[in-house]
Amino acid sequence: MTTALITHPACLAHELPAGHPERPARLQEVLNALQGGDFQALERRAAPQASHDALARVHSRDFVEAVLEAIPQSGFVSFDSDTLACPGTGEAVLRAAGAVVLGIDMVMAGEVKNAFCAVRPPGHHATSTRAMGFCFFNSVAVGAMHARDAHGLKRIAVVDFDVHHGNGTQAMFTPDPELFYASTHQSPLYPGTGSPDETGIAHNILNAPLPPGAGGVEFRRAFERVLLPEVEKFQPEFLIISAGFDAHRDDPLAQLRLDESDFAWATEALCAIAARTCRGRVVSALEGGYDLNATARSAAAHVRALMAA
Repeated sequence: MTTALITHPACLAHELPAGHPERPARLQEVLNALQGGDFQALERRAAPQASHDALARVHSRDFVEAVLEAIPQSGFVSFDSDTLACPGTGEAVLRAAGAVVLGIDMVMAGEVKNAFCAVRPPGHHATSTRAMGFCFFNSVAVGAMHARDAHGLKRIAVVDFDVHHGNGTQAMFTPDPELFYASTHQSPLYPGTGSPDETGIAHNILNAPLPPGAGGVEFRRAFERVLLPEVEKFQPEFLIISAGFDAHRDDPLAQLRLDESDFAWATEALCAIAARTCRGRVVSALEGGYDLNATARSAAAHVRALMAA
């Protein structure tokens, strides 16, 4: 079995004002990097639109409807100072969440061994009732609950190595002992959450913040000593990765010092745990990453590791 690459052109139509870091070129450069000979074996699929029912497993229906109704016919509308929508945003956010749903379905059906969802906008800051931090709907949380409701799984883990803490995913998982969220991220940094003392209802939340300037040594140490043992101890039935590449040393929005080899190493380690605990079931979704070349190289390294798992 191979790895699925799930994306959709609509994710490029979420176009924000000039100078906004969450720009279509982020995704286009990732897709360009995944066109080479190393990636010919990928199973390429178009992301469907997530249903309102799928979104409503983690977001209130009123919020889902309010977001989609607020999408402008022209120009931009602001959900907060960082989070803006244009006419193409509505379909983009539905395709982004739908990609993760499809990835779950493909892995569970045995069509592929794992999947990478090359989509935007990102999702891990979105809470059940708030769009924030470039995010509208929380795609990985939507996928986690789809794995439960559509496939009868119970124990779902999300591991997030975006440089920003996934406050939305954490908030959604905190009250449910059978959902596990683990994050490495820079602290202090937006959104200000992700302290080690945020542990969830049953120690099902695990945060390993890294100080500005930390590099691959500190990142790998946090994974090996803190995250990986607890992920394996949780014994997930499915593992979802929030794959943000903005902890790269070249990224303009933060101050960690990782390179693409660190993301590949983390991916290999997570896939090894998935092989031992949940038949290798892994779906990854693109989150942040704002230097175009660094994000493209990092995504390529990440997908190579998925393909080799």
